[in-house]
Amino acid sequence: MEEHERSREAFEDDRDYKLHCLRHSAAHVMAEAIQTVFPGASLAIGPAIDDGFYYDVDVSRPITEEDLDTISKAMKVVVKRNSKFERESWSKDKATAWFKERGQGFKVELIEGIPDEEVSIYHQGGFTDLCRGPHVQRTKNCKHFKLLKVSGAYWRGDSSGPQLQRIYGTVWPTRDELDQYMFRIEEAKKRDHRKLGKQLGLMMFHEYSPGSPFFLPKGEVLYHELSEAMRTLLMGEGYDAVRTPQMFDCRLWKTSGHWEHYKDDMFTFHEDGQSDDESEERVMGLKPMNCPSHMLIFGAKKRSYRELPMRLHDQGVLHRNEMRGALGGLTRVRQFCQDDAHLFVMESQIEKEVTDLLAMVDRVYSAFDLGFVCKLSTRPDKKLGDDALWDQAEHALESALKNNGLDYVLKKGDGAFYGPKIDFDVVDALGREWQCATIQLDYQLPRRFDLKYVAADNEMQVPVVIHRAIFGSLERFSGDEKTFADWEFKFQTFVRPLKQFESYLDWIKECDDEITVQQFTAFKEEMDLSHGSGNVKLDWYDDQLYSVLSLLCTDSALAAVKNVRDEYGVRGAKAYWKITREVAS
Repeated sequence: MEEHERSREAFEDDRDYKLHCLRHSAAHVMAEAIQTVFPGASLAIGPAIDDGFYYDVDVSRPITEEDLDTISKAMKVVVKRNSKFERESWSKDKATAWFKERGQGFKVELIEGIPDEEVSIYHQGGFTDLCRGPHVQRTKNCKHFKLLKVSGAYWRGDSSGPQLQRIYGTVWPTRDELDQYMFRIEEAKKRDHRKLGKQLGLMMFHEYSPGSPFFLPKGEVLYHELSEAMRTLLMGEGYDAVRTPQMFDCRLWKTSGHWEHYKDDMFTFHEDGQSDDESEERVMGLKPMNCPSHMLIFGAKKRSYRELPMRLHDQGVLHRNEMRGALGGLTRVRQFCQDDAHLFVMESQIEKEVTDLLAMVDRVYSAFDLGFVCKLSTRPDKKLGDDALWDQAEHALESALKNNGLDYVLKKGDGAFYGPKIDFDVVDALGREWQCATIQLDYQLPRRFDLKYVAADNEMQVPVVIHRAIFGSLERFSGDEKTFADWEFKFQTFVRPLKQFESYLDWIKECDDEITVQQFTAFKEEMDLSHGSGNVKLDWYDDQLYSVLSLLCTDSALAAVKNVRDEYGVRGAKAYWKITREVAS
């Protein structure tokens, strides 16, 4: 294996491996350029990521858009130089001394955390960086790049640590692929739910509550319809709706295992007074998920096999302490609701329940014309329980996928700490993937909560729990750009009479009384009874993205109606004429 092909065996797909090498190498090219533009810049980390790369740096002042252009020019110089990426192994002492001498404190800290006696170093021309690889062969391979933006970041994700600046870029093997990606980025900006949500009057955010959306009156109709449509669907599928508390004693999370694996992502606080044993102050936490509370419901009374499967559905509010820099509109929030449910089943019921859930995901996502990719995630390094139970759980999910003829991507080590899972990544209108639905098989939590049911032979058995969400979070599902494009633009119609038709106002109001609601689709009708010419007002309606604009006007006024919006199914001039004739007659 060539030196630049190190770690190739870690990638199942050859194209993914080559893209990873290219993006990792482009991060090094950018790091060299940054140190050219900002002498003395301290470099942190620069990994390859989906569709691109970034590098976290500490420089003397905020990096501007103009600086990105300057860095790009410096990168082109490095690319044109066509230096070879060359690897060396240095002793930790040598590497520590070398980076310390050059004021690279972040690199020194990284070296200290490496357990081996030697570290991997890569050179490109006169630039040297701490790096495991892999890389392309030469800097010229990185010529089709584009720097995208700058954001804030914390060293090692710790908000108490140094604040850095993160420069993002993308790089592709060919100019055509780069151009196609940049086109998708521009299209994404047009469809950005943060922009459209404000323009449509659906939602807002405020700095006083970061990561927590405000759903405005129109947005609440949308949100309510999503919630109620799912609730109606599930009630017909044998689910029971429950509602559970918002906060719990940390002992619940310690029992479930979340305290060890998830504490840093929770909002916690100290309660006045002492815990029951008065040995320590009680610590409370806002719930980031519903499963532990559903375990309490199942364990609250003696259960029989005749009650299984028991399907508990919960749309309660959840809170997760996402880092502020990771927040992004509705797709990454701190407060949200899931169409969450937990199914308590016998071993013999697993295959049927999972099969029914796979069909439910397909049914719901087909209603929105959303494609998805199935991903089977297996046991992580930090897991609960023994391998025998994990073998059993993984086999059950894999069999369900195969028996239902579903293709899937295997994600080794990406399972939840309590069990394997099938995630459903939605492919949005721009081809990007967002994880929404999930089906998780859990043999661990029922044992940690000592859950039992009386089996048919009168023996006590432990149930298996299936965690599942179809929408995922209602917020993320609402924020999918394809959902906005194909659904929310159809959300509202507008009845607009002109002055000459004041005598028809009572009739118009009667027409406006009805709100049409179909499963998974909501139409909201509004009225504007103010006076004014249709031509003057049309631009305002266009900005508001009303999908059906019923303009009541005279024949002469109709002739002045120009540039009627027909995108997203808005009616054209013939429809206006038809309405005019019907009302006028």
